[in-house]
Amino acid sequence: MPISIKSATDIEKMRIAGRLAAELLDYITPFVQPGVTTGELDKLCHDYMVDVQHSIPAPLNYAPPGHTPYPRSICTSVNQQICHGVPSEKQLKNGDIINIDVTVIKDGWHGDSSRMFYVGTVAPHAKRLCEITYQAMWHGIKMVRAGVLLGDIGHSIQKFAEAQGYSVVREFCGHGIGREFHEEPQVLHYGRPGTGLQLASGMIFTIEPMINAGRRDIRQLGDGWTIVTKDRSLSAQWEHTVLVTDDGYEIMTVSPGTPAPPPFVGGAG
Repeated sequence: MPISIKSATDIEKMRIAGRLAAELLDYITPFVQPGVTTGELDKLCHDYMVDVQHSIPAPLNYAPPGHTPYPRSICTSVNQQICHGVPSEKQLKNGDIINIDVTVIKDGWHGDSSRMFYVGTVAPHAKRLCEITYQAMWHGIKMVRAGVLLGDIGHSIQKFAEAQGYSVVREFCGHGIGREFHEEPQVLHYGRPGTGLQLASGMIFTIEPMINAGRRDIRQLGDGWTIVTKDRSLSAQWEHTVLVTDDGYEIMTVSPGTPAPPPFVGGAG
């Protein structure tokens, strides 16, 4: 599949879809409390998408080759779950960390974002993992501009995360996005400098590193979707959808509640 370069009209549609994804994460934030089930969070998000945003939950019944249809409207990955956690009747407990990953479809365009949430009072080592993962995402984002190679973006994420004593999941990556949920290019969160595709203005893709406190090895649970750390160590992930511009980038998944960039990012973008 060729890489899609978005027109000015396309970009405006993607801004709307991205804003809705970010606003959905704003909406669900106060509900992430000890005692709530991930199934309840899914129901709240589903109803908000359908009834308030008049958007479509992209994950619901999504079925890439080799997978059964995904049964929920969001992904909820708790503690050692890396990604694609399926919402269930399991209650969140004090001290959990959870990634909530949402993708909305508005007028045929996809907005994709995820954030980490603390459930009650979280241990310092868990909080540090979430904070370092957020910074790792931004180490990748701040590299984005026309002419940059994807290998340089992946390397910047990997170098930072590994320097903090963490590992980078390699089996899952960021992706182009637009009218399709997953488009080219694949955006790896590791890599060698000076390699990979050269970015061009108008490309839109996600940067969404998955960082493990232990080893990078993974396994899939019996539901066919949920991915966990093989050594049961904690994992964290953050995700933004990013537009490549001539002189930098634009974050497409922005809302009033979007966390601010880390101080080292400065005014770029």
